[in-house]
Amino acid sequence: MRHIKNILRLKHQNHLSLREIARSCGLPASTVGDYLQRAEGAGLAWPLPESLADPDLMTRLRLGTDSLAASAAAKPLPDWPAIHRELRRPNVTLQLLWQEYRQAHPEGYRYSRFCELYHAWAGVLEPVLRQVHEPGQKLFVDWAGQTVPIHQADGTVGEASLFVAVLGASKKIFAEAFADQKLESWITGHCQAFNYYGGVTRAVVPDYVARHIIDVLFPAKICALRRGKARFSGASASLPGT
Repeated sequence: MRHIKNILRLKHQNHLSLREIARSCGLPASTVGDYLQRAEGAGLAWPLPESLADPDLMTRLRLGTDSLAASAAAKPLPDWPAIHRELRRPNVTLQLLWQEYRQAHPEGYRYSRFCELYHAWAGVLEPVLRQVHEPGQKLFVDWAGQTVPIHQADGTVGEASLFVAVLGASKKIFAEAFADQKLESWITGHCQAFNYYGGVTRAVVPDYVARHIIDVLFPAKICALRRGKARFSGASASLPGT
């Protein structure tokens, strides 16, 4: 009973996702999903009625399984492979696809349930490598894939590039619009991000850097000279008597 009560509290009071609840309770995500399905079928939410004893709660959960199965059978199931393909397109979100699904099937799943079912389906399709980031270790930077329109005072509309930075541990995001993606904008974006975060991480990890920026930051002649010195130092260290 402790698990189901914690799951309902984390779901309805703390608004955590299925995976977050599973990590918090130390349970498999499939078990958490099963409990939530049973509770939904039984019409249980949070907080639970004080008069609801544990035996009565178990009875309602068992009855809720049959009720949920009957209602699920009556609801049309979304085309998950098609939805998965659509999500790869620019500016396509789960909420947009859910709206299209509800237009075709007004009696279909609610948005929260739609998302839970999709993530459960996609979770077995592609394994995810979980990465643990320590605070202050890494800052991830990149230019956003899509530009944003900039409306000028004279009525003209231009395009701006978004510089985006995110801390690995806290997922705190910084974003700023620039007129271009040149080196000056790239460096300015970093400076503004460091000022926003109030410090500098141990490492900055770019997703992709244009070749002309790499050539400016790491000139070929200087890099070759440093490599030559490294090889020379290594050879000297291996000489006998040195």
